[in-house]
Amino acid sequence: MPKFTKEKIKKQLLDDIKKLKSKEGFISAGLPLYNRLFGRDSLIVSWELLDIDSSVAKNTLDILSSLQGKKTNKKREEEPGKILHEHQIGKKVHPKGYFPFPYYGSVDATPLFLVLFSLYFQKTRNRKFIKKHFLNIISALNWILNYGDRDGDLFLEYKRQNPKGLFHQGWKDDFSNHLKIDPPVAIVEAQGYQYLALIETAKIFLEFKEEKLQKNLLKRAQELKEKFNKYFWMKKKKYFALALDGKKKQRKAITSNPGHLLFTGICDKEKERLVVKRLFAKDMWTPFGIRTHSAKELDFDAFSYHRGSIWPHDNWVIAQGLKKLGYKKEYQKIKSALLAAYKHLGYIPELYAVVDDKLVEIPRACWPQAWATGALLNFLNK
Repeated sequence: MPKFTKEKIKKQLLDDIKKLKSKEGFISAGLPLYNRLFGRDSLIVSWELLDIDSSVAKNTLDILSSLQGKKTNKKREEEPGKILHEHQIGKKVHPKGYFPFPYYGSVDATPLFLVLFSLYFQKTRNRKFIKKHFLNIISALNWILNYGDRDGDLFLEYKRQNPKGLFHQGWKDDFSNHLKIDPPVAIVEAQGYQYLALIETAKIFLEFKEEKLQKNLLKRAQELKEKFNKYFWMKKKKYFALALDGKKKQRKAITSNPGHLLFTGICDKEKERLVVKRLFAKDMWTPFGIRTHSAKELDFDAFSYHRGSIWPHDNWVIAQGLKKLGYKKEYQKIKSALLAAYKHLGYIPELYAVVDDKLVEIPRACWPQAWATGALLNFLNK
């Protein structure tokens, strides 16, 4: 087995990011299948790289702002203020003809867009950049209020408008109903992203003397937090549901998705501890990271894209919450697990399987892949 030093690993990871960097300055999602702009992916990898190269966040926010939704278009699933899901610059249609570009079928890219604006501003204090994009920020907030929360229940929901588009539009997206949830779907992590987007954007408004807008956002955030903890909490399982379906019924499954809530602040304090404990139970935790889906679920498959495999970026996002809340031991466990996966494979792919505590490659996994590479690079940069 080759000897891996921290410097050697970082060099390869930086080389992989370089391969994915577009001439416009954003990071493409992954090779060989996704060598183009993805809203969610580009925002998360920008976050991962913020301490290494903040210009990636700046470039990403710039281009996503320029492509922000301006009208209602069902084929594109475009709406005013919405941030795109996928686009290939210079191309008018998806390579397989599913939908025209840019395509906007994402429930979480818009709140993540707002979160990254705040994180970038905290890092750089670039007031000129925020002023330049103030209307983009306002427009994204208006999308959350008027389109993302179409029924006014405070939760972000999605239901595809283009029959050839994505059925599921959270990070575990797919063209089929693989998560077994009837729409409109209020996926759990998007509620946390919305909460943090409201809190972080309120900070920007305070900085720019928009006190009334700030108070309105904080009021909605508080109301959202109270309602979320009531409707998404599974009392018997002592964990958050994967989603609420179109009838506002819980999709009761143990998944990694609620781990994304930890960095957002939406969880009641007593529930945070229970979420952390559940993520590290034997049916979720492996020597190479947290599974996307509990091994006890009837539809579990260690090789499934979203129902049992392990995604480095998923683990990294969970780890950000652990670090923020002071779970140092658990944070270190995830960091060590991803490093162990790298050393076992000699690279860090989009996802992999673990069977009987042994890591198994999944052939379809992209490599290099943006948010997997960014996750490990971020861990090693600390």
